[in-house]
Formats: sequence, C-alpha cells, structure tokens
Amino acid sequence: MTESTTIIARRRDIIGKANRRMTDEIPAILYGTGREALPVAVDRHDFELFISHHGAGSTLVSISVEGEATPVNAMVKEVQTSPVKGTILHIDFLAVRMDQIIQASVGLHFIGESPGVKAGGVLMQSVHTVTVEALPAELPEAIEIDVSALELGDSLHMSDLVGPEGVTIVDDPEVLVCSVTTPTAEPVEEELVAEEGAEPEVIGEESDDGKSEES
Repeated sequence: MTESTTIIARRRDIIGKANRRMTDEIPAILYGTGREALPVAVDRHDFELFISHHGAGSTLVSISVEGEATPVNAMVKEVQTSPVKGTILHIDFLAVRMDQIIQASVGLHFIGESPGVKAGGVLMQSVHTVTVEALPAELPEAIEIDVSALELGDSLHMSDLVGPEGVTIVDDPEVLVCSVTTPTAEPVEEELVAEEGAEPEVIGEESDDGKSEES
C-alpha cells in the first residue's frame, strides 16, 4: 500500500523560462479533479530525498499548499529531469479523490531464485512497469513477481501477474514480462584470432597465366 508523505508547496508567481533561476526549489504544477491548475514550488532537497526513497511512480502525497487550510491528496504524476545533469526540472502533481479509482504506473520487483538462472540461463526483463487501477490509498509501490519456478525457456506474461487485493492490472495480458533464456555463446579467443588471420577470398583473382580463375 502506498504511504502518504506531506510535501510543503509554496505558491509560485515565476513561470516560463524564469524558472531556470530557481536553485533551492523545484517548479511544479498541481492540478486535478475539482481545482484549477496551480503553479507551486517545493523544496529541492526535501523532494529529491523523498524520490530517492519512494520513486516517482504511483506515489501518494499530501500537499500542504501555502494559504490553504486543508492538505491536498495527490499523486506524483510526472517528474521531468535534465538529460544532461540529471537534476529535476519540473514536477506534475495530480490531485485525487481518495474514494475514486485511478490508473497509475507501478514498477516491477522480482523475488525468488530461478532454477533456470541457476542452471546458467539469463533472466530477461521485457517491461519495467505495469498499469494498474485502484483506490489511491491501495496503490502498491511495486508489483512483486516470483520467479522461483522459472526453468530455462520459461516465460511470464501480464496474464500471469497477480496484484494485491483491490489492485487490477489493466495492461494487455499477452505482453511478455520476462523470460529465462540460454545465454548466447561468445567466440573464444582462438576463434577470433583465426578469423582475424584469415585472408579474404578474392572473386575473379587472376591466375599465374594472367587469366581470371573464373571462366
């Protein structure tokens, strides 16, 4: 179940490119059911610490907005980061009602030891998140997948996943989630040396009498 954490948000007057001058705070937007979009700013250090512990997916937060008496229940909908520095540039908070089912993206957490992996196979993960429906307070931080029964050649699809009580997985049931495959053999050093030392075949090379070997 997702635990709610309180985040203090200051009303923000600075918008657009001017947000780049903000260093100790992160610009954000709070929007959703029953309210107009509100530009806010949150403490950078506090939010980065929060994300490092909880991640950005399906995270329920209680936002204490400057000037509002009642905190707002919201989800961390999107976190934009710099492709160069990796720093957080902007946050989208989606206000939610605790009595209404919502959709959210949830990460996958693999547990157990696969016999196929022990036998030399490789666990290949095809997807890293799933889309689920649940009440905000029932959203899990991750869906656990037990791979302890997977032998070489076995695989799991969305239809094999089971969410916690009250959580429904809504992705296509035919989507491949993971599989245990045989690793591809890499050429040994002797084979590589032999290939490098082999002379290329020349098509139409002339013979000693000056005529092409092809006729």
